Amino acid sequence: MTYTARQLNRATLERQMLLEREPVDLLTAVDKVVAIQAQEPCSPYIALWNRMSGFDPADLDEAFASGVIRKATLMRITLHAVTVRDHEVFHHAMLPALRASRLHDKRFKAMGLTIERADEVLRHMLEFAAEPRTKPELEALLHSHVGDVGEPGIWWALASYAPLVRMPTGGPWSYGPKLSFQTVAIEPRERMAALAEMLRRYLTGFGPATIPDMNQFTMLPRTSIRQALELLDLVRDGDYYDVPNRTIPDEDTPAPPRLMAMWDSTLLAYADRSRIIPHEYRKLVIRNNGDTLPTLLVDGHVAGVWRPNENGGIEASAFHALSEDQWADLAEEAKALHKFLGDREPQVYRRFNRWWTGLPVEQHRIL
Repeated sequence: MTYTARQLNRATLERQMLLEREPVDLLTAVDKVVAIQAQEPCSPYIALWNRMSGFDPADLDEAFASGVIRKATLMRITLHAVTVRDHEVFHHAMLPALRASRLHDKRFKAMGLTIERADEVLRHMLEFAAEPRTKPELEALLHSHVGDVGEPGIWWALASYAPLVRMPTGGPWSYGPKLSFQTVAIEPRERMAALAEMLRRYLTGFGPATIPDMNQFTMLPRTSIRQALELLDLVRDGDYYDVPNRTIPDEDTPAPPRLMAMWDSTLLAYADRSRIIPHEYRKLVIRNNGDTLPTLLVDGHVAGVWRPNENGGIEASAFHALSEDQWADLAEEAKALHKFLGDREPQVYRRFNRWWTGLPVEQHRIL
């Protein structure tokens, strides 16, 4: 068969729990969506609110605090919230690339340290971080070992690939501006087997997908991806790979509106972003520095952006004209989201308001 664009869209929405909010527990939800972008503390909460029926943010608070959900630097050198099982696999799959991104960088070379010295210092840091440590505490320890090596500092290098997780520090979304880290024990794994398992997990949450899509999700070389795929039992249709025994929804399957979190994984998991983001809107919602705005999904595709209004409600800007029925459905979602945010932090993403200047808005409403 040949997948239509709408079938690929509906496949992503189904696997990402966006065709309907599902009555599953928190760990099941995080497992199903595979990896939740977590640069902004509130984003995993909004992502799960969009996907789970009856989502209680206190459950995610507890999951972070107990360590059953981990927040760590993984794919694309960005923060993700994942299950413990996925973190252990993804860490080993990503480790060579994460190390290389720092230890082969000219900024590390300018520090005058060898890779061997960095690994030696890393061992001291991991021992020190056996209990939660703040970023200043870790930087002070590293300074005691290597002195002043200039900006951006050896912490910048080691933090990207060390087996550390972010520890909750309070605030409305578990993680405030004060950063805390702790070492986690990760059993050794054969790297190519770990990469194969990470790609299999990617396909469970985002398939069917191409090698360029997997490259975009991981930022790993396509040659390595091809080698890892050979270890898996997959189905293939042209350029698309998928796990066995997964059905594709009919392209006419209804897709309810959603108000998506910043950096939602569905917007970043593919080389061909048109699966979710119309081509003409890509540069509007994914800015040059990588900031990915909170978006409106209408009929399964990005139709605009949203932000909390300072006077109350949700401010929605559509890039093309929407019907009154579509606005009414968005208003219902916005009402529920406004209440959800109001219980913790009504004005999320405020520091990103600069991006709203100059957006080509066709319709604008306070919902």
